[in-house]
Amino acid sequence: MFMFPTYFQLGFEHITDLNGYDHMLFLLALCGAYVYSSWKKILILVTAFTIGHSVTLALAVLNIIPVNIAWIEFLIPLTIVATAVKNIVIQIEKGTIVTYFMALAFGLIHGMGFSNYLRSLLGDELIMPLLAFNVGIEVGQLLVVAAIFLIQFTLIKAISVKHKTWKLSVSLVAGGISLLLAAQRIPF
Repeated sequence: MFMFPTYFQLGFEHITDLNGYDHMLFLLALCGAYVYSSWKKILILVTAFTIGHSVTLALAVLNIIPVNIAWIEFLIPLTIVATAVKNIVIQIEKGTIVTYFMALAFGLIHGMGFSNYLRSLLGDELIMPLLAFNVGIEVGQLLVVAAIFLIQFTLIKAISVKHKTWKLSVSLVAGGISLLLAAQRIPF
């Protein structure tokens, strides 16, 4: 029997679980290039990521695409490093379209990371649990993004941190931690 709240909660916790902080690092790097007033662009970016995540998650759960979990666990932090590097190298005005495609493509990679576990939970019914799971992911991501922008707003308004300093700082932190994660997960 399908239980929307159960799969919604699973998707929500997949993003907000502090033990799986790589998703939060990705969102931090993704949001790092933007200011809180660009919330519409961020909503599109987060949704592009969720679409990519949803597509490969469904394809992997349905055994349509093969998943080598060791390679996926290695590639996930590399997507964060790439996003952080993009923040530092490409100015946002020139990089918006690139960023949307990166978010979508990196969502494709991240979607495969949870597929084995989710496949083991699903019974015969797939579509509605996958939908509930992905809605939970989107809501969880929006909550994390709201927290990131609340911190950014506070730092910029309260202690006059420049946006350029914010962008460089969060990109270096997210990229540096992710580079260490990738080094620990080299699959050979």
